[in-house]
Amino acid sequence: MADSKFKATPAELIINDPPKRFILKTIVQIYPQKNTELSGLYKSGNLYCTQCEAEGFRAITYFLDRPDVLTTYTVTIHADKTKCPVLLSNGNLVAKGDSPDGRHWVKWVDPFKKPCYLFALVAGDLKHISDSFQTQSGRKVSLELYSEAENVSKCDFAMQSLKNAMAWDEKVYGREYDLDIYMIVAVNDFNAGAMENKGLNIFNTKYILARPDTAVDQNYADIESVVGHEYFHNWSGNRVTCRDWFQLSLKEGFTVFRDQQFSADMGSAGVGRIDDVDMLRNHQFAEDDGPLAHPVRPDSYMEINNFYTTTIYNKGAEVIRMLHTLLGPETFRKACDEYFARYDGQAVTCDDFVAVMSEVSGVDLTQFKLWYSLAGTPHVKVESYYDEKTKNLKVKLYQTNPDTPGQTKKPPMYIPLAVGLVYPDSNSPYMFESGKTTEVLSFTQREQEFNFPDLKGKPVLSLLRSFSAPIKVDYSYSNSELASLVRYDTDPFSRWEAAQILYRRSIKELCADLKSKRPLTTEADLLSSFSSTVSQDNNDPELLSRLLRVPSQAYLLDQLDVYDVEGVYQAHQHLRRTLAEHNQKTMMAQYEKLKTNRPYEYETAAVGARALKNCYLSYLATLGKTYANVVEEQFQKANNMTDKLAALEALVNNRSKRKSEFLEAFFEQWKQEPLVVDKWFALQAAADSPTVLSEIKGLVTHPAFKLTNPNNVYSLIGTFFRANPYYFHAADGSGYQFLADQVIELDAKNPQVGARMVTGLLRWKKLDDFRQDLARAQLERILAVKNLSKNVYELAYKSLQS
Repeated sequence: MADSKFKATPAELIINDPPKRFILKTIVQIYPQKNTELSGLYKSGNLYCTQCEAEGFRAITYFLDRPDVLTTYTVTIHADKTKCPVLLSNGNLVAKGDSPDGRHWVKWVDPFKKPCYLFALVAGDLKHISDSFQTQSGRKVSLELYSEAENVSKCDFAMQSLKNAMAWDEKVYGREYDLDIYMIVAVNDFNAGAMENKGLNIFNTKYILARPDTAVDQNYADIESVVGHEYFHNWSGNRVTCRDWFQLSLKEGFTVFRDQQFSADMGSAGVGRIDDVDMLRNHQFAEDDGPLAHPVRPDSYMEINNFYTTTIYNKGAEVIRMLHTLLGPETFRKACDEYFARYDGQAVTCDDFVAVMSEVSGVDLTQFKLWYSLAGTPHVKVESYYDEKTKNLKVKLYQTNPDTPGQTKKPPMYIPLAVGLVYPDSNSPYMFESGKTTEVLSFTQREQEFNFPDLKGKPVLSLLRSFSAPIKVDYSYSNSELASLVRYDTDPFSRWEAAQILYRRSIKELCADLKSKRPLTTEADLLSSFSSTVSQDNNDPELLSRLLRVPSQAYLLDQLDVYDVEGVYQAHQHLRRTLAEHNQKTMMAQYEKLKTNRPYEYETAAVGARALKNCYLSYLATLGKTYANVVEEQFQKANNMTDKLAALEALVNNRSKRKSEFLEAFFEQWKQEPLVVDKWFALQAAADSPTVLSEIKGLVTHPAFKLTNPNNVYSLIGTFFRANPYYFHAADGSGYQFLADQVIELDAKNPQVGARMVTGLLRWKKLDDFRQDLARAQLERILAVKNLSKNVYELAYKSLQS
């Protein structure tokens, strides 16, 4: 449609010679039921809902949808009262009424200026639970959590998590909620986890619905974290938003850090930190080491949805954590107060945030800002020299930052390196002059030296305590020193890290034995350290479960210059069986101690007990028939999904003859619960089975699987390439071809999900020459598809060009 005043196409609206001030009225016709991209206004089942971040609003109407275009919204919704009795939008409900034709209407007003990516609308037949929260100033806020009728019984934990988050944000950051009502809606079809739309959060059901018989402990932890995350965005993202998408980590990195703090206060802080780091290393470090490496604040993009990366979110959170470490909790809080007060209602930049931190603290953060502009994971080499005569420990640090696409010869970074000193065979930690067991070294040069005088003996260095910076550390620990750290270090992360190094070394040695066809042996210090951990009292069972966990095959492969797919698989299997064989009696005794018939509770002690018990079960299951009855008994008698799924996973991964029987029984029991069926898909996709790919291909055609449902795709296809590297990297290339087939089909339906799946092929240069050719051929096949989306094209093209 066009005339002399304007030109309208599906992609743009051009107004010729507009006056300086004017009101623009647009009338559009859209078809939500045909919107399989799940961006803009779409239908999830019979429910109308929106997702407007990052550029979904332009799929609803013509708009200047940059994040710095701030406006208020008055929204009136008309709908059939029978089909859509619930009509929701941002802000406060100010009016409603019935129409004579069986329809009804509502009017919502949001008084706070916001970018259009925070616009939200939901219409459908929903039920809800209600609660309220009294703010620190005495205001009463109504809380409403909506879902389909059959899911209302699974919403209570999410509601409690919301109230906990509201109270925590008032206590820790002084942030009070500002509207009269806070609403959450759970929908089945959603590309991401959730969306922080002002006053009306829209969530993937995965991060709202939980009941002991349908959700595992990790689901509860994820719900608590994500509900908190989206609530915390009310200030770090909504009240203060981004000037442009290059500043995305301004809201996402900051808010991830805030939700990590919240989760640490709600549960086990040490285990939470370990899990944060484990996630970062498994995903973000790989991103930094690949063709798509980019800074926390990138300077270009082809498709904005590809911007939502672990670098922006998780490395961005680590950058905020470093600021928290450098400034200290009290000064950091003062700086945050000033930041929110100064920029409330504005769209700002990462530079603005750091400038406030520097101004309030008096700390020069000029060099620190390199963390926002430089890609890559810095490497820190550590050397130590202990003088027996002077009792002085000299520590020399060297830092380098590897080249990444478009960035070479990088300057040194400002690295806060937290260290401790542990005396071997002693649980008495060294106390620094500050009276603390940890000292934060400000490492700002390429080479730097630090001294620790007047020691009573040669200590073991405890490096990067609490993972004080997102770096890789290279230090020549002896195995006995690592065993001392596992046993005596007071920092949970450092204990876990020492155990991880022992596991990695053992896997590396086993791979070398396999190549040389030598007898496979397991290092004595690892066996001793592992046995000591198994024999410990369960004062912190969840931490023990992490200490006993061998790194994943995917992570171990990423530590190599070239993937040794077969070697890592065989070494991993051998190590786990060996550890189980050497400790089976103690493990079984501990397992029996941890068994309980008490009703399920989601609280720290109970979560830890289940984690440790199921860790032992997983090891014992590797010994085959000897413990098959133990695994089967837990599956049949479990009174919660955590224990039932752990047993089923043990049965599937150890090729039980009754595997099919138990899988079928599980599906029949839970086929009416989509989120439980997703667990069933994921478990089979990760199975250690020679026929796993043919089984996955069968599941793609299963009546319960829909390629249009992101949760189904992530659970089945995503789990296969992320969690099952041995079979995904099959030497015949069948895993690569299968994934490419799915990416091509997904791209035509939902490019955002297709782009997430193509990431399984992007690290093809880490493969051996033969596999490289096979993976590259599939990427080229994807790029040859006509009308390929920018989402998939950008990732595949950059990977091949790197």
